[in-house]
Amino acid sequence: MKKLLISALSILIICLGMLYSRNFIDSSNDGEKQTLTIFNWGEYIDPDLIKKFEEETGISVVYETFDSNEAMLTKIQAGSTPYDIVIPSDYMIKKMKKLNLLKKLDHSKIEGFDNIDEQFRDKTFDPKNEYSIPYFWGTLGVLYDKTKVPEDLKFEKWNDLWDARLENNILLIDGAREMMGIALQSEGNSVNDTNEVNLNLAERKLELLHPNVKAINSDEKKMLMINNEAWVSVVFSGDAKSIMGENENMVYALPKEGTNLWFDNIVIPKTSKNEDAAYKFINFMLRPENAAKNSEFIGYATPNAKAKELLSEETTSNEQFYPDLESFGNRAEVYEDLDPKMLQLYNDLFLKFKINNRK
Repeated sequence: MKKLLISALSILIICLGMLYSRNFIDSSNDGEKQTLTIFNWGEYIDPDLIKKFEEETGISVVYETFDSNEAMLTKIQAGSTPYDIVIPSDYMIKKMKKLNLLKKLDHSKIEGFDNIDEQFRDKTFDPKNEYSIPYFWGTLGVLYDKTKVPEDLKFEKWNDLWDARLENNILLIDGAREMMGIALQSEGNSVNDTNEVNLNLAERKLELLHPNVKAINSDEKKMLMINNEAWVSVVFSGDAKSIMGENENMVYALPKEGTNLWFDNIVIPKTSKNEDAAYKFINFMLRPENAAKNSEFIGYATPNAKAKELLSEETTSNEQFYPDLESFGNRAEVYEDLDPKMLQLYNDLFLKFKINNRK
């Protein structure tokens, strides 16, 4: 009987030990869970803000980057990485909603949303901001070296890119929607055109641009322009501001016949394993001082009205980077979520242009 009692006590001690060990491991895992995994565009946040967030919260940040909305979507759909925060563009947010890839936001957990300027809330791609929080906004335009291009070229129209005097001196964005959109708008059509005749004509027009194209890239254009290795580049507004800060000869122009107006927002994908940390990050980025610091570092326009007040008047009064949306909106278009077949046509036509551009 005594042996049975000892055995029973031994079993109890072993069980308690296992329970303690399991609780210890669970506690350790809880510590591991305090990791925030962010999926964002390259060079799209001030690294000091990530450090500050980690120091304030004790949450470790894992930061990964993508170079296109489509590449981001493919990885999110694969579901191999449990991202907690993703920063897609307007039309892609609408697509991700349709695909049931996003978590609906609990606005009771969000602090500082009132700091967002009303004109950037409740956009058509996400009414009532049920799934997204504004991060940055901007335009697509032309950056040029005023000391190199002919004086009569001010790039007030996209067709200036086709000027023969710019031979082998233009850098293009490696993006189907952007470059097909430019060709379409140069002929008075929409960046969201679904007429196949117009799309094929747009590709043919891009073919005529070949002699002027120095390179088609996304990441190298900054250094090429800063180092005077090209005269002209199709760029997004934030990249333009960054390059202009390094090279005083650069000018950013918005063609009058129209351009792309875009909005990038923060979302929480359904892959998130640490939703609490995601909300902490959203609230952190909504704080005016953090949003202002991020805007100063990246160069893009902030939708945070309180943050904008902290920026220099020289920056916020510059209509190249903070255009008045009421007047500018008539000649700016937001990319729409095209159906898969039409998007594939855009991509195929742009790929054809790139292949034929190889020199």
